[in-house]
Amino acid sequence: MNLSANFTLKELTKSDTATRLDLDNTPNDEQIESLRLLCENILQPVRDHFGKPVKISSGFRAPAVNQATGGSATSDHCKGQACDFEIDGVPNPELAEWIENNLKYTQLILEFYTQGQPNSGWVHCSFSPENLKSQSLTAVKVAGKTQYLQGLQA
Repeated sequence: MNLSANFTLKELTKSDTATRLDLDNTPNDEQIESLRLLCENILQPVRDHFGKPVKISSGFRAPAVNQATGGSATSDHCKGQACDFEIDGVPNPELAEWIENNLKYTQLILEFYTQGQPNSGWVHCSFSPENLKSQSLTAVKVAGKTQYLQGLQA
């Protein structure tokens, strides 16, 4: 099932964790609609702008899959509203900055980027049409714990 011109339901629900642990990662109709909106408003514009495939590392996560990955109990991934991704050859800070400057979104996180290593970490972006607060954060590890800093800090 296509969610937009370049994205399918299969790639937004693929989960190595679900496969390894034999967990069902099938979204319901409401979650599929949220994934469609995420693709149309975030992923497809990113793909169109950069002209390169978008590599999705984590899209939809059923609650059991989310728990197995250590995700937050309130994660937008469980609603079909969030995705973690990268583009080969595009530094993650550049990707995040383009989204911040050009798209409407709920939350944008530059996750675990290491300065001077353009392909380190990944970009997390969520889209909920009822909550387009455009919150930008940077996730870093401090003493083994994740901390979120305000804004994109590359």
